[in-house]
Amino acid sequence: MRADRLHAVKRCFVGGRMSFRRIFEAAGIGSNPNRVRSRLLPAGRTRPIIKPYKKRELPIGVYKHRNKYVAHIKENKQSKYIGIFNTIEEAIEDIKQSQAELLPSLSLSTSQNLTYNPWPLTGSYVVAGDKVQTSVDKTYYNGSYGVNANWTVWNGNRNRNQVKLNKVTEQQSELDSAVTANSLMEQIAQLYVQILYSNEAVKVDKETLTTSKKNEERGMMMLKVGKMSKADLAQLTAQRAKDEYAIIESESNLKNYKRQLKQILQITSSEDFDITIPETTDDMALETIPTLNDVYNQALNRPEIKGAQLGIQGSDISMKIAKAQKLPTISMNAGFNTNTTSMSSNAWDKQIKNNFAFGAGFTVSVPLYDNRQAKTMVNKARIQHENYMLDLKDKQTILYSTIENYWLQANNNQSLFKSAKVTTQSSKESYELLSEQFNLGLKNIIELMTGKDNLLRAQQNELQSKYLTILNIDMLKFYKNGDIK
Repeated sequence: MRADRLHAVKRCFVGGRMSFRRIFEAAGIGSNPNRVRSRLLPAGRTRPIIKPYKKRELPIGVYKHRNKYVAHIKENKQSKYIGIFNTIEEAIEDIKQSQAELLPSLSLSTSQNLTYNPWPLTGSYVVAGDKVQTSVDKTYYNGSYGVNANWTVWNGNRNRNQVKLNKVTEQQSELDSAVTANSLMEQIAQLYVQILYSNEAVKVDKETLTTSKKNEERGMMMLKVGKMSKADLAQLTAQRAKDEYAIIESESNLKNYKRQLKQILQITSSEDFDITIPETTDDMALETIPTLNDVYNQALNRPEIKGAQLGIQGSDISMKIAKAQKLPTISMNAGFNTNTTSMSSNAWDKQIKNNFAFGAGFTVSVPLYDNRQAKTMVNKARIQHENYMLDLKDKQTILYSTIENYWLQANNNQSLFKSAKVTTQSSKESYELLSEQFNLGLKNIIELMTGKDNLLRAQQNELQSKYLTILNIDMLKFYKNGDIK
């Protein structure tokens, strides 16, 4: 996966066409949209079936591609989402540090001291390092050199559990990035369906306009032969103008959704672009709907659920770390040192050798009273555990409710679609009959326009229920399989 995958979207998208899956693949996030909230509109004029998403910056990536996506995000200066991946990097650094603390620490030290004694006492002595030297110089120096190592052998496994806790934190951060990616995919899926629906809505409005123009032309001919009044012709003209306005409105909605898709994909080119409109058959809206429990059981592997489960695991580890505060700590130390002085007649290297000393030992520290620190940590870890349990239950409830909503919407809209198909066919046959009778002077203009409105309303209801059914079925499949076509 290349860091410039999003630029590939731009190259493929601008001036060309791109399918739903290709949008995801080129963006480097997979065909994985999430949680598209929809609403059913009442019958009437062509309007969006889904509320437009709130404008957001673009989060890039799935956690397994973290490093490459981070570079792209930083390049585009998206500070809102840089923080997510910086959190992952911080967690990785914490892991490395806690692992390093399992090893001994090593330090090198030296000190150099210069002393001036203007009136030395005859026959006096001075301690230079661990040696006693006869003081004969007014100005002299002492130097010491040492290497020391310390190693915590056992501290109730606090250090090892800290490594485990930091690894859990890193996994949680990665899952957070996956949740962020799902948010992006949700927006893409939402906009894609909006575009598909709006595209079909434009077609319906254009067909309606064609019919209105024919009625207006027929009305003009009937006016000339005295079979229609100017008032009735004015109504036909007003209906034609109304349908033209509806097309402008539908095309504006379509352009706006495409603009939003450009924004989410960070396409700044002024060139026109379009997407591939897949064939949406009636069979897609009539296929078998997945069962509710089956989808929910499979959806328990989503990143937000795993993240809550990791929170519980992390709180258990924190509990162990807190309890270990009451246990003894065993540590070992070793080191060697030497010293030199200007008051020695020996050469510097010989002093280094003669004064060389090595030592080792161990320390056992037993906590007796720590001002209640350990108890407080244990209680906080216990409270944290309870909070994560509640959080997991809350996320599971929300997940089930979301899936149930998709399932109910899928079943409801599928039933509406079956009914709408019958209504559309009936309304079409009725309008054709009304049109013939109108030409024969058997029906008036009001009846003709009423039949036309009924047909338009039936077509919109069928279109709306069809795409809502397909959307909700696809969302159920996505929650079940983690993929969307």
